[in-house]
Amino acid sequence: MAIRNRIFRTALPILVIAVLFVSNVCFAAESKIIAYYFRGSFRCPTCHKLEQYSKEAIEENFKDEISKGTLEFKTINVEEKGNEHFINDYRLYTKQLVISEVEDGKEIRYKNLEKIWEYVRDKEKFFDYVTSEIQGYLKE
Repeated sequence: MAIRNRIFRTALPILVIAVLFVSNVCFAAESKIIAYYFRGSFRCPTCHKLEQYSKEAIEENFKDEISKGTLEFKTINVEEKGNEHFINDYRLYTKQLVISEVEDGKEIRYKNLEKIWEYVRDKEKFFDYVTSEIQGYLKE
Protein backbone atom coordinates (compact mmCIF):
# COMPACT_ATOMS: atom_id res chain seq x y z
CA MET A 1 0.00 0.00 0.00
CA ALA A 2 2.86 2.42 0.83
CA ILE A 3 4.46 1.78 -2.55
CA ARG A 4 1.14 2.39 -4.31
CA ASN A 5 0.70 5.71 -2.44
CA ARG A 6 4.24 6.81 -3.31
CA ILE A 7 3.67 5.99 -6.99
CA PHE A 8 0.34 7.82 -6.94
CA ARG A 9 1.89 10.92 -5.31
CA THR A 10 4.69 10.93 -7.88
CA ALA A 11 2.55 10.18 -10.92
CA LEU A 12 -0.36 12.51 -10.12
CA PRO A 13 1.47 15.81 -10.70
CA ILE A 14 2.92 14.48 -13.95
CA LEU A 15 -0.53 13.36 -15.07
CA VAL A 16 -2.06 16.76 -14.23
CA ILE A 17 0.66 18.60 -16.16
CA ALA A 18 0.19 16.30 -19.15
CA VAL A 19 -3.59 16.82 -19.18
CA LEU A 20 -3.19 20.60 -18.98
CA PHE A 21 -0.63 20.58 -21.78
CA VAL A 22 -2.77 18.42 -24.06
CA SER A 23 -5.90 20.50 -23.38
CA ASN A 24 -4.03 23.69 -24.30
CA VAL A 25 -2.80 22.15 -27.53
CA CYS A 26 -6.15 20.64 -28.49
CA PHE A 27 -8.31 23.61 -27.55
CA ALA A 28 -6.65 26.59 -29.19
CA ALA A 29 -7.96 30.07 -28.58
CA GLU A 30 -11.32 30.75 -30.18
CA SER A 31 -10.92 33.56 -32.68
CA LYS A 32 -13.47 35.31 -34.85
CA ILE A 33 -14.03 38.48 -36.83
CA ILE A 34 -16.99 40.72 -36.09
CA ALA A 35 -18.06 43.26 -38.68
CA TYR A 36 -19.98 46.03 -36.93
CA TYR A 37 -22.07 48.52 -38.83
CA PHE A 38 -22.60 51.46 -36.47
CA ARG A 39 -25.57 53.72 -37.01
CA GLY A 40 -27.69 56.25 -35.23
CA SER A 41 -31.44 56.54 -34.87
CA PHE A 42 -31.83 58.95 -37.78
CA ARG A 43 -31.13 57.16 -41.06
CA CYS A 44 -30.94 58.77 -44.48
CA PRO A 45 -31.08 56.78 -47.76
CA THR A 46 -27.25 56.71 -47.94
CA CYS A 47 -27.02 55.33 -44.40
CA HIS A 48 -29.45 52.55 -45.32
CA LYS A 49 -27.40 51.80 -48.42
CA LEU A 50 -24.15 51.62 -46.40
CA GLU A 51 -25.70 49.03 -44.10
CA GLN A 52 -27.30 47.10 -46.96
CA TYR A 53 -24.09 46.95 -49.00
CA SER A 54 -22.01 45.99 -45.95
CA LYS A 55 -24.35 43.15 -45.04
CA GLU A 56 -24.68 41.93 -48.64
CA ALA A 57 -20.92 42.00 -49.28
CA ILE A 58 -20.27 39.96 -46.17
CA GLU A 59 -23.13 37.48 -46.58
CA GLU A 60 -22.40 36.87 -50.28
CA ASN A 61 -18.62 36.50 -50.00
CA PHE A 62 -18.18 34.79 -46.63
CA LYS A 63 -20.91 32.15 -46.40
CA ASP A 64 -18.53 29.46 -45.09
CA GLU A 65 -17.03 31.74 -42.44
CA ILE A 66 -20.47 32.83 -41.26
CA SER A 67 -21.73 29.24 -41.04
CA LYS A 68 -18.58 28.20 -39.11
CA GLY A 69 -19.00 31.13 -36.72
CA THR A 70 -15.63 32.69 -37.57
CA LEU A 71 -17.33 35.80 -38.96
CA GLU A 72 -20.36 37.74 -37.75
CA PHE A 73 -22.16 40.84 -38.99
CA LYS A 74 -23.86 43.07 -36.42
CA THR A 75 -25.73 46.34 -36.77
CA ILE A 76 -25.53 48.55 -33.68
CA ASN A 77 -27.43 51.74 -32.96
CA VAL A 78 -24.95 53.76 -30.89
CA GLU A 79 -27.77 55.96 -29.60
CA GLU A 80 -29.45 53.09 -27.78
CA LYS A 81 -28.79 52.78 -24.06
CA GLY A 82 -25.71 50.70 -23.36
CA ASN A 83 -24.17 51.19 -26.80
CA GLU A 84 -22.70 54.66 -26.23
CA HIS A 85 -19.29 53.24 -25.34
CA PHE A 86 -18.75 52.21 -28.97
CA ILE A 87 -18.40 55.88 -29.90
CA ASN A 88 -15.27 56.19 -27.75
CA ASP A 89 -14.07 52.62 -28.28
CA TYR A 90 -13.86 53.06 -32.05
CA ARG A 91 -13.67 56.87 -32.30
CA LEU A 92 -16.90 56.96 -34.27
CA TYR A 93 -17.95 60.24 -35.82
CA THR A 94 -20.53 59.06 -38.38
CA LYS A 95 -22.07 55.83 -39.64
CA GLN A 96 -19.20 53.40 -39.94
CA LEU A 97 -18.20 49.81 -40.64
CA VAL A 98 -15.60 48.42 -38.25
CA ILE A 99 -14.02 44.98 -38.37
CA SER A 100 -12.81 43.58 -35.09
CA GLU A 101 -10.80 40.47 -34.32
CA VAL A 102 -11.87 38.84 -31.08
CA GLU A 103 -9.97 36.04 -29.38
CA ASP A 104 -11.42 34.29 -26.34
CA GLY A 105 -13.90 37.13 -25.91
CA LYS A 106 -11.28 39.90 -25.97
CA GLU A 107 -10.68 42.26 -28.85
CA ILE A 108 -7.17 41.98 -30.25
CA ARG A 109 -7.38 44.57 -33.01
CA TYR A 110 -9.83 46.50 -35.12
CA LYS A 111 -9.98 48.56 -38.27
CA ASN A 112 -12.41 51.26 -39.29
CA LEU A 113 -13.33 50.82 -42.95
CA GLU A 114 -13.67 54.52 -43.63
CA LYS A 115 -13.64 54.20 -47.42
CA ILE A 116 -17.20 52.83 -47.47
CA TRP A 117 -18.30 56.45 -47.82
CA GLU A 118 -16.13 56.86 -50.92
CA TYR A 119 -17.53 53.73 -52.54
CA VAL A 120 -21.22 53.95 -51.58
CA ARG A 121 -22.10 55.12 -55.10
CA ASP A 122 -20.25 52.20 -56.70
CA LYS A 123 -21.53 48.86 -55.41
CA GLU A 124 -18.77 46.82 -57.07
CA LYS A 125 -15.95 48.90 -55.56
CA PHE A 126 -17.74 48.86 -52.21
CA PHE A 127 -18.00 45.05 -52.26
CA ASP A 128 -14.37 44.66 -53.39
CA TYR A 129 -13.15 46.97 -50.62
CA VAL A 130 -15.12 45.31 -47.81
CA THR A 131 -14.29 41.82 -49.07
CA SER A 132 -10.55 42.45 -49.36
CA GLU A 133 -10.35 44.05 -45.92
CA ILE A 134 -12.13 41.13 -44.26
CA GLN A 135 -10.08 38.59 -46.20
CA GLY A 136 -6.95 40.30 -44.87
CA TYR A 137 -8.17 39.90 -41.32
CA LEU A 138 -9.14 36.26 -41.82
CA LYS A 139 -5.72 35.40 -43.28
CA GLU A 140 -3.73 36.83 -40.38
